[in-house]
Amino acid sequence: MSKILEVNNLNISFHTFAGEVKAIRGANFHLNKGETLAIVGESGSGKSVTTKAIMRLLPETNSEIKEGEILFDGKDLTKLSDKQMQSIRGKEISMIFQDPMTSLNPTMTVGKQIMEPIIKHQNMSKSAAKQRAIELLKLVGIPMAEERFKQYPHQFSGGMRQRVVIAIALACNPKVLIADEPTTALDVTIQAQILELMKDLQKKIDTSIIFITHDLGVVANVADRVAVMYGGKIIEIGTVDEIFYNPQHPYTWGLISSMPDLDTAEDELYAIPGSPPDLLNPPKGDAFAPRNEYAMKIDLEQEPPMFKVSDTHYAATWLLHPDAPKVEPPAAVMKRKEMYPGYNNK
Repeated sequence: MSKILEVNNLNISFHTFAGEVKAIRGANFHLNKGETLAIVGESGSGKSVTTKAIMRLLPETNSEIKEGEILFDGKDLTKLSDKQMQSIRGKEISMIFQDPMTSLNPTMTVGKQIMEPIIKHQNMSKSAAKQRAIELLKLVGIPMAEERFKQYPHQFSGGMRQRVVIAIALACNPKVLIADEPTTALDVTIQAQILELMKDLQKKIDTSIIFITHDLGVVANVADRVAVMYGGKIIEIGTVDEIFYNPQHPYTWGLISSMPDLDTAEDELYAIPGSPPDLLNPPKGDAFAPRNEYAMKIDLEQEPPMFKVSDTHYAATWLLHPDAPKVEPPAAVMKRKEMYPGYNNK
């Protein structure tokens, strides 16, 4: 598979009154053509900051890309001017934001909002852009598209508004689509419909997707590969099966253990102890060490490198070092491995 996007050693800081917040600390990952990569982690782990950096949407007043590169189609996006980014943003890389109501202009009809990027980036006439906008409304599953085209965002339900936002993002057939928790504000049944819609659209328009979420249940349904983020770093990456059925990092164990299933009693749900690290003063060793019941002395002193588990699976934990003691994952993780016999002997 060829790579369409590469993030190499990305370091991003925010300059605040309290000091320098090192929000992203050497993030590395890539996106292949035609795949869905999910980036998961708790709030504050750096997921949205990373994707906003790809779109160059971070505030210029207090944010700084200190090091690293973001390669898209051979171009380093960190080196492009604002004008050069305008020809990429919305046309070649699009983004679906979390809350559709704040993404849409309440004073404009949804039809005009879908037409806007089509006219700007594809030099279509107004009548051709209108036809394309109606086609997009139909594509994302909005009934009576011709009538709905003339309506305003407040006349749509939450799920329908999110479909409109997806239509705007798809208006120019982008090569990369970034979905930043697109189903968080929706109820469970609408969430399932939007996820199904995104899977269907990916097949139809052959785009590559970065899907940001904190919900591992969502990941299982949409992703090809999963990158787990913690403390501004990618700490484990692999195929969706490798992350779900053979996770290696204790933080990933915690995320999987905290997922409820039909057998989970109300008082049994696991929560990872402690809080995420203070990135004003990043920890010296493994950022997860203070919350890790399996932490060793070296975790507090030295940052672990990425250890190779397979050709597609890597994890940054000292537990993978040949000299590390053998540790059995928690019961919830072992239960998943038993559900997937292919990983029982790994």
